Amino acid sequence: MDLIRIILSLFVPPLGVFLEVGLGKHFWINLILTLLGWLPGVVHAIWIITRRPEPA
Repeated sequence: MDLIRIILSLFVPPLGVFLEVGLGKHFWINLILTLLGWLPGVVHAIWIITRRPEPA
């Protein structure tokens, strides 16, 4: 499933982040980064999708 999100993030970075975390702060950060430039949005989206949650 991560592969599909990463591929979507290459074209529409906020969509990949939305599918991973929903309408949280990371979505809005990614939207702003994407509006400032496509590459920062893609890098942030891939980072959000590939990071693993810290163990509790």
